Amino acid sequence: MSSERLWHEAQRWLRTAQEDLRASEVLRDAGLFSHSCFLAQQSAEKAVKSIHLIQDRDPWGHGIQKLLADLPEPPPAMVPWQDYLDKAAALDRFYIPARYPNGLPDLTPGTTFTRRDADTALVQARTIVEAAENSLRPGQG
Repeated sequence: MSSERLWHEAQRWLRTAQEDLRASEVLRDAGLFSHSCFLAQQSAEKAVKSIHLIQDRDPWGHGIQKLLADLPEPPPAMVPWQDYLDKAAALDRFYIPARYPNGLPDLTPGTTFTRRDADTALVQARTIVEAAENSLRPGQG
């Protein structure tokens, strides 16, 4: 794929990650904490996929931690690396239980997740999205 096309695709995924992050904030403010947590996870997932795309890699899957681990080397914007892996692992916990009632024993996502969960998820996701933004700046990697 041409570098222009790679740039275009990576930017599309990053813009969507940014939109998901804003939607997560709106949902948190509306008291819909499980939905906010899930969209925070989605935001970070799409941001990491944008890094894969700019490197002409084909990202697959939904686990942010695995997507990061699949990068050939940590982007300079993601140092210290272990901090990003930890944030990714924490966000990955929201992928299923924040959406489905059978992801939690005898509970529903709406009764389980709290504002604190949403706040934490947003901080973690924002850090990953900002690193992706920095990684997609010209001259970065």
